[in-house]
Amino acid sequence: MLANQKVILTGANSGIGFEVLKLLSREKSNTIFAVDLNLHNLTGFADNVIPYRCDVSSKEGVDGFFDAAVSAMGEITFFFANAGYPYYEVIDYVDWDRTRRLFETNVFSPIYSYEKYREYLNGRKGLFAMTISAIGTMAMPGYTLYSASKFALNGFQQGIRFEKPDKMSITCLYPIATDTNFFKAANPEAFEKPFPVQNPAVVAKRALRGIEKGRKRVFPSRFFSLGIVLFTIFPFLRTLYWKMEKEKLRRFIASEKVEKENKATTR
Repeated sequence: MLANQKVILTGANSGIGFEVLKLLSREKSNTIFAVDLNLHNLTGFADNVIPYRCDVSSKEGVDGFFDAAVSAMGEITFFFANAGYPYYEVIDYVDWDRTRRLFETNVFSPIYSYEKYREYLNGRKGLFAMTISAIGTMAMPGYTLYSASKFALNGFQQGIRFEKPDKMSITCLYPIATDTNFFKAANPEAFEKPFPVQNPAVVAKRALRGIEKGRKRVFPSRFFSLGIVLFTIFPFLRTLYWKMEKEKLRRFIASEKVEKENKATTR
């Protein structure tokens, strides 16, 4: 397990970030600056966890928590840009701001965080990690904007490896759908989860193990790793998988339509 680290962890209040926080905080030599817009889960930890409320989707927010972390911990040896959120929907609307908000959190914030951390290190050794997602390599029905944001982040990590300082290590995490509040954030209405769904504690454990070993990419799901191979050799399997997930989206759209009609008749 990683030890003697001064960590900034965004998206620390829930999901994968919360499980990463629990694992890192067990090693008392670590200090974790736990950043999130909500802090209700960040109680009961030892003194090596410093909760910090912040909206990471703006330049001012990132600047603020970065400066506060340096002030509180003295240094930053590990930056984990984990915050992000999805939509589950059909893009049948016109809304510039809805798209902008998602990209500010999922794309602009981790890219700007990399820029800040690179400048801060100034040639010193440091760890930088990002949660990208398996959906950043293969788009999914209903998650179009989320997929687009993760594809953008995946392209960023691919290019920045040619430019990063030699002493800066970058690890990217590619989880599949994870059993967290991810789905409630995607849409408040109930919908069928994509197949398969992974436990966030397993994702966090494999992520930190990969970061400790200096891996460039971590795919926590062995099913997805196998799927990449099978989809490449047998493209029709990917088509069948997409068809299955598209059918889930069709059922969700139908249920939404029925619900709207029922609400209209009861008014």
